[in-house]
Amino acid sequence: MNDIRRTILWVIFGFSMVLLWDQWQVAHGNKATFFPSSTQTAKSTVAAAPASAGSAAVPSPAASAAPGSPAAVPSGAPSVAPSAARERLVINTDVLSLTFDSEGGSLVHSAFIKYKDMTHKEQGFVLLDESANRVYVAQTGLIAGSNGGTFPTHKTPMTLLPDERTFKDGQNELQVRFESTDQGGVKLLKTYTIKRGAYDLAVRHEVINTGSASVTPQLYLQLVRDGNKPPGESSFYSTFTGPAIYTEAKKYQKVEFKKIEDNSVDVEKQATNGYVAMVQHYFASAWILPDGLKRDLFLRKVDTNLYAVGMITPLDPIAPGATKAIDAKFFVGPQEEKVLEALAPGLELVKDYGWLTILAKPLYWLLDKLHSLIQNWGWSIVALVLLLKIAFYWLNAKAYASMAKMKAINPKITEMRERLKDKPQEMQQAMMKIYREEKVNPMGGCFPIMIQIPVFIALYWVLLSSVEMRGAPWILWIRDLSSPDPYYILPVVMALTTMLQTALNPAPPDPMQAKLMWFMPLIFSVMFFFFPAGLVLYWITNNILSITQQWVINTRMGVPPQFNLPKFK
Repeated sequence: MNDIRRTILWVIFGFSMVLLWDQWQVAHGNKATFFPSSTQTAKSTVAAAPASAGSAAVPSPAASAAPGSPAAVPSGAPSVAPSAARERLVINTDVLSLTFDSEGGSLVHSAFIKYKDMTHKEQGFVLLDESANRVYVAQTGLIAGSNGGTFPTHKTPMTLLPDERTFKDGQNELQVRFESTDQGGVKLLKTYTIKRGAYDLAVRHEVINTGSASVTPQLYLQLVRDGNKPPGESSFYSTFTGPAIYTEAKKYQKVEFKKIEDNSVDVEKQATNGYVAMVQHYFASAWILPDGLKRDLFLRKVDTNLYAVGMITPLDPIAPGATKAIDAKFFVGPQEEKVLEALAPGLELVKDYGWLTILAKPLYWLLDKLHSLIQNWGWSIVALVLLLKIAFYWLNAKAYASMAKMKAINPKITEMRERLKDKPQEMQQAMMKIYREEKVNPMGGCFPIMIQIPVFIALYWVLLSSVEMRGAPWILWIRDLSSPDPYYILPVVMALTTMLQTALNPAPPDPMQAKLMWFMPLIFSVMFFFFPAGLVLYWITNNILSITQQWVINTRMGVPPQFNLPKFK
């Protein structure tokens, strides 16, 4: 039994070393050896994408491309700078600053009022962007249907219609309208409805048949982004960056840029519901069509280090002089779970908790409820860990009671091992006899703790992925729970509490294992120097509560607290 316990500890230690090595590799510009992330793909510089994109002509649908296929969608590559004939319009709300381009009526820039840039604190965080450093835009247009045709696309020059450009007092909605010229007997009128306090826009596409024959164009909506890691991302923990597709049939499917590059994407191709999105840490953008509309879903490489995710929906035949309208939603904003849930089914899944979603969602709900009472995210984390400790009190009590018994018989075990060190079979039998006589289960301290591990891993992902932590202060010098402690005070406290907890645990009889048990908290501490302060706070709180409970249980059982300090010789 004791060997099983040691094996578990070795597995934990080995996995920690693997993670540490991977993050060390990433931090020094290399690929992770064991767990490569999507953000390590597409090594071309972002400058290369707009350089090749800027000269891209507006292609007509390829002759070999079937109507409605991704190949029929014109290149998503935008131009780096607007030409003299193009016009850009900036609309500001209380939560968003949006920039529209008259070329195709595309959205080419977004900045958030509430969420600031981590480097330039006076500026709003930029998500959508079209510059020499980054490409991330939202585009829509028309492609040919079953009877052919060439129609307005996101590369077609459009006229910005005269409308109000700023919100007036008491005005809650503002419309931005773009109208294309006649192309292939069709005009496209694109209307964005922007609301105060909202990160979603209503987008209406009105297709007007100005010709003398019936037309059946198809509408596409796509997000185009470079494959680079978002600026400011940590090298010591990995979060997903890339496209995602959601349908009722296959639920949430995220796709690494590398799979698009390798043409190895395996997602649902057709649906009548869902959305397409681009996701990164804390933020996302998404195109959402109404349920019931048929759509083809696609992911494709647009250019060097440039990728698109989108959907194509066919329109019913439009008679001469008639107009067909399709309404959609476009979301560009932070991954605030309650906001996402209200917008579309499954949209909250862009806030990715991984395989522990079933545990993470109720933990976030509880954390949010605590914050509504406490009004401080730092103290809410402390309160949540306290509640979890109360919930698991009896499990922990069993574990610490077992550890206390093990500690009490440790001198017997040590003496026996020394006496029978040359007789391993007799040693094992003598050890089992001591366990029976003392009524000690050597695994009693492991199982209760292992049962709790998924809960605390889920809480880790809740704290790592919740945008509410971004820029949220706790006390004194901790002004942002999503950033590392600037003075490394919390990581040092975490290291000290972890080492204290190790000292209170029974020392393994094997001296080498005893020494290794002291290296583990040191390794974790090095990693946590670069982790967000909110995560370190959660770990410290858990350590302090565990130490307190362990101390109380040891005292009640008549086992005075002893510190098993390492003996390095």
